[in-house]
Amino acid sequence: MVATKTNERPGTRAVARHIRVSASKARAVLDLIRGESYGRASEILEFSERSVSDVITKCLDSAVANAEHNDEISAEELYVSACYADEGPTLKRWRPRARGRATRINKRTCHITIIVSRYSADELTAMRERAESRGRTGASEQAAESRRQRVQKSRAAEAEVAEEAAEEAAADTVDEAVEEAEDTDEEAAEAVEEAPEEPEDEAADENGSTESPKEQG
Repeated sequence: MVATKTNERPGTRAVARHIRVSASKARAVLDLIRGESYGRASEILEFSERSVSDVITKCLDSAVANAEHNDEISAEELYVSACYADEGPTLKRWRPRARGRATRINKRTCHITIIVSRYSADELTAMRERAESRGRTGASEQAAESRRQRVQKSRAAEAEVAEEAAEEAAADTVDEAVEEAEDTDEEAAEAVEEAPEEPEDEAADENGSTESPKEQG
């Protein structure tokens, strides 16, 4: 039997790289959602008290979105077929200690990979029958609907930000045009004020008067 390599596992994947958490802490949470449906895994991560659960939730949603967009598989039909955390680069820092000594601090990072796959036809049929017998929708349907609502809200927020930016840019353009017009008017007014005036003697010469001031008296 030929073993399947890690990078060749079937399914749709998403990878979160350079997460500022050690791989051992991420694996403790990944072990809880391995083999679970998308809805069940979302519930586990939502009520988990570990901070890395937020990053894993985003990675899981990204994998499901990739499956819906690229492979055209509904989120209700997906489950976590594989998930693992690899060691990332370690950041070296130093902590001062007594007598001038220093102790090294290792800040670990990790790369989280989540692979989702589609249930078989028999498993999907059994799941739907159980959901109908209980008289309520499954956890996967609820998780998929909540994710779609979050996506719609984020897209609406991005559209509002884009509209506000466009309005601000238009307002800035109008203000610049008004300022330029005002500067042009001020320059024209200053040019008129600075125009040289003709002296009185030159004005008298132009009128044909050649007498000196004593002769005129």
